[in-house]
Amino acid sequence: MISQDLLQSLVWLDYRLALLFTVFLPLVLLVWALFAKAEAASRLLIIYWRVASLLAITVYLLMGNLPIGFLAGLAGGILIPISLWFWVDLNEEINEQPKSGFKLAFTAWRWAVSLYCMLGVLTGLPFLQCGFSQTAFTTPFCQVWLQPAIGFHSFLHARYTTGFLGFIGIAGLVIYTLYLIYFVFVRLGKQGRSAIEQ
Repeated sequence: MISQDLLQSLVWLDYRLALLFTVFLPLVLLVWALFAKAEAASRLLIIYWRVASLLAITVYLLMGNLPIGFLAGLAGGILIPISLWFWVDLNEEINEQPKSGFKLAFTAWRWAVSLYCMLGVLTGLPFLQCGFSQTAFTTPFCQVWLQPAIGFHSFLHARYTTGFLGFIGIAGLVIYTLYLIYFVFVRLGKQGRSAIEQ
């Protein structure tokens, strides 16, 4: 059994890696893609940001002390790699681009963030109980995941209550879920695996 101190260190490491791989690097790559006029990579990064917004929603849910944040985080870890490799037309365009520093950095990030997310999903499976059971949610095993979110709360939104931040998280999750349902049942049928609407 893992000690609580080690678990706490690993949770904080995970949050730091998440900031690096899912926020800072894709932001730098998006700006670089715009300057490099790499249209396919730019389009893919914009799709990525839409999908990865679920991670921000997850943080708000955890700041609001809501167990559903565990389920949202797991869903984000599954959806991000899918969003990065799903589009046949963008994959072809990116593969056809001549070798460059940008292409190398973008490809390396795409593989790295996909691997990070897949490992996160696998290591997060034991914490699924935190999203389904209020009893489990109140244990130190689950509460340790809320500590970084509480840190973000005190740093970014110190004036707002956890209830208000949880409401923002729920509202964001509802909007995200409605858009995902629309995409899967309407847009996907029309455009298939092409990122460009027909």
